Amino acid sequence: MTVMGISRFERFFRVAGGLDVDKSDLRRYHEFLDAKLYDLLLIGQAKAKAAGRDIIEPFDLPITKGLQESIHRFRRLDEEIEIEPILKLLARRPPLDLALSDITDEKLSEIAGGLSHALSQAFRIMYPDRRNPQTTQWEGVQRIFDLLL
Repeated sequence: MTVMGISRFERFFRVAGGLDVDKSDLRRYHEFLDAKLYDLLLIGQAKAKAAGRDIIEPFDLPITKGLQESIHRFRRLDEEIEIEPILKLLARRPPLDLALSDITDEKLSEIAGGLSHALSQAFRIMYPDRRNPQTTQWEGVQRIFDLLL
């Protein structure tokens, strides 16, 4: 990731959750994003297969009300920070049995943005006095997401 991209992520987490992140946090964030997008797409694939389709559509993805609200908050923040183009590069498409529809593929960066916003808020809720999350806090927040997604 370029220096410009790193500074945008730092700014995003500062604005979205009042967090100060560094390069090691960005590595953890990238791993988190890969894992959660894969989880969402895996469930989407199962729903598409159950419906007899060979393409994963947006409605196949298990987007909860809370995640949808985080996507909307991300969109508002993105107008100021312009991080979505970077998320398009980061929102990798893991190998699956089924293909993604073009619309699903286009929505991945916004879903990644919603996950990112929800992640920043989870840190604020679980560790309100911590501005710079450490490994223990990352592991705690990731365990919560693993339970829910």
